[in-house]
Amino acid sequence: MADPQGFLKHRERELPQRRPVDVRIMDWKEVYEAQDGDQLKRQASRCMDCGIPFCHSGCPLGNLIPEWNTFAWKGDTADGIERLHATNNFPEFTGRLCPAPCETACVLGINQPAVTIKQIEVQTIENAFAEGLVTPMPPERLTGKTVAVVGSGPAGLAVAQQLTRAGHTVAVYERDDKPGGLLRYGIPEFKMEKAVLDRRIDQMKAEGTRFRCGVTVGKDITGAELRARYDAVVLATGATVRRDLPVDGREFVGTYQAMDYLPQANRVALGEEVADQVVATGKDVIVIGGGDTGADCIGTALRQGAASVTTLEIMPQPGDDRPASQPWPTYPTIFRIASAHEEGGERLYAVSTKRILGDADGNVRALEVAEVAMVDGRFEEVPGTAREIPAQMVLLAMGFLGPEREGLVDQLGVPLDERTNVVRANDYQTSVPGVFVAGDAGRGQSLIVWAIAEGRAAAKGVDEFLTGVPSQLPRPINPGDRPLVV
Repeated sequence: MADPQGFLKHRERELPQRRPVDVRIMDWKEVYEAQDGDQLKRQASRCMDCGIPFCHSGCPLGNLIPEWNTFAWKGDTADGIERLHATNNFPEFTGRLCPAPCETACVLGINQPAVTIKQIEVQTIENAFAEGLVTPMPPERLTGKTVAVVGSGPAGLAVAQQLTRAGHTVAVYERDDKPGGLLRYGIPEFKMEKAVLDRRIDQMKAEGTRFRCGVTVGKDITGAELRARYDAVVLATGATVRRDLPVDGREFVGTYQAMDYLPQANRVALGEEVADQVVATGKDVIVIGGGDTGADCIGTALRQGAASVTTLEIMPQPGDDRPASQPWPTYPTIFRIASAHEEGGERLYAVSTKRILGDADGNVRALEVAEVAMVDGRFEEVPGTAREIPAQMVLLAMGFLGPEREGLVDQLGVPLDERTNVVRANDYQTSVPGVFVAGDAGRGQSLIVWAIAEGRAAAKGVDEFLTGVPSQLPRPINPGDRPLVV
């Protein structure tokens, strides 16, 4: 235990300050300022080292949270990062991007503000990098087995690093020009600067992982060729089929998918040139979808100088307190304010889009919307609430429907379930021998922490398939995992 009386002496939850809004919207740097070391130690001391640490079950990775909280309180970065890396390959990613289900499961959170677990995590890894404690870990010997990992998002990176360290020769295929998947081109710079990603990629390269960027598997190389060339194949392509908006006027110029808009902004923020870039400068922008991707669109549009930004969410506004139907330690649906929401814009709830309106030139000019209410399990329009909202840009941030079927999935012949996800067994192997799946491609759209957990778990299955003996690689086990069936 850190400080036995820490949770009694320090009852307040302290986080680093976010940079002033009028300053941070002028650049693309991360929004948080550095945290004072004494403040971090105070927060770590609040951890009670519970007899049953429910934060473990709240985290899909099973992070050893009380242990590295104690080391953070002591200022012991070396032991802290060893405990953190024992369950998580990339704490610098989750510490910035995960919604922290561990904190909503914190026992202290029953009657006090929860321990700032996520911030302690990210500060531990940042201190470790600063102190030179994060170094390449190449295998002592090679097995002679080869693995192709398709996709370089968090699941693909996790499975690749684990298998490389186990001695297999791993090649990661990525259709974009640089590795990282959504970490690079989906997550805005103000949430995670790409230098954070690049330093981890450099570590993986030094360990022996090979990256094949600019290669579309299923087109540039077929599924059959991939299986013939490698001893095992891991699909970590993510759930990339975007949910669309089937309403009249969808064809008007000015309506874009969020994942067409955000990557362009990311490239420009990194100094690249993008021909015919779609920008929000001077426009009234409407974002349809109130999740993390919607918030990313808000922050990006405001930094581009949008005249206004309005977010539409079909669900009613959540309350500030945990609903009775979602008791501790479950992750509750409550009203949350992301950094982008602080920066401007209006959030409208229980609103549905009826149609997109255009001008004579075929450009978007407004959205016709109406309030909705849930009746017998269905949304029904509230009479007399229809109205128009001016817009010259509409961004669709409505989630994803599974992996792309055309190309690699069809070529490999792996089946999909009723949710259009790749079917896999408990060892993450599909019905095609030697072909595995990890992350959103098999689980469905989910959290970054689940992607890393699945990558680590799939790596264990691949290792056992290749060697024929029980693997020494750890497999995250979490009671919250949904069953995996063939």
